[in-house]
Amino acid sequence: MQSGQTLSLIVPAFNEQDNIEPFYVRAKEAFANSAIKLQVVFIDDGSTDETYNKMLLVGESSKNDSDTAVTALSFSRNFGKESALYAGLKHATGDYCCFIDSDLQQRPETAREMLELLMNHSEYDIVAAYQEKRSGNPLTARLSSWFYGLLGKTSGMDNLVADASDFRVFRKEVAEALTDMSEYYRFTKGLFAWVGFRTLPFPYQADERHSGETSWSFFKLVKYALNGIMSFTTLPLRVATYLGLATSFAAIVYLVVVVLQRLILGVDVPGYATIVALLLCLGGIQLLVLGIIGEYLARVYIQGKNRPVFILRANHEFGGGNNTNDK
Repeated sequence: MQSGQTLSLIVPAFNEQDNIEPFYVRAKEAFANSAIKLQVVFIDDGSTDETYNKMLLVGESSKNDSDTAVTALSFSRNFGKESALYAGLKHATGDYCCFIDSDLQQRPETAREMLELLMNHSEYDIVAAYQEKRSGNPLTARLSSWFYGLLGKTSGMDNLVADASDFRVFRKEVAEALTDMSEYYRFTKGLFAWVGFRTLPFPYQADERHSGETSWSFFKLVKYALNGIMSFTTLPLRVATYLGLATSFAAIVYLVVVVLQRLILGVDVPGYATIVALLLCLGGIQLLVLGIIGEYLARVYIQGKNRPVFILRANHEFGGGNNTNDK
């Protein structure tokens, strides 16, 4: 590794009070004998426990460490992981950056391997970790793979790394490109693909959480996936168009069938049940299409307000030495 360079570990956390200190210790150990200096950027995403106080304790312990700087950010409320990653990018100063979770499922030792790989391959700008074999619910894993395949095909981003997490190491130029995009509804995995830098996939196996339980439920994952689709593709709008065309075609065919039955075969077509069924079907389709259009319009409406992606309640910076800045 080249000496004098810095890696910014961007660590979002929500109610992770028991993981902050163990993560910091593991990160220090992972880079103990390297020439790389560390900047650990902790982001407290509106936690209701002692997460931010633990960050401050870690920062205090680093004040006399010339090889490590700690930045502790605290949001005014819970803005979500995507906003936390963006805040981390805004405060990262390293030559390289790394998105990594605080629960130690993503090992700092793996981050070092990814960094070394990136530094030894100048033709790449990003190393993206992906799980070769997902643990947990097989259905969730299958749906996740299907989602990334669908997003890649419908968005035109062929460089989207399948099954890749936010766990990535990337160069400063990539960080600057991501920071320049200040959109309110963020989907970082898609943004990595959109900026177009060369990405090297890196297989890894996630560990068990060090402490606590994940805040990601199945429904939150579904919401996250829908956000990704609506952020990078107009597929739902096209589906609504195709659905409308198919419904119109079916209605015309049915009309021809009814007319022929009445005029040629002399069959009386019962009207009440048929009309009610058609009204319910068409009404449901219309509401579905309006809902899809409404989702896109709502995003335009919110983005047009130009509200900040996050709001800081506190910001403490503990420099590599005795420098401590409170903002």
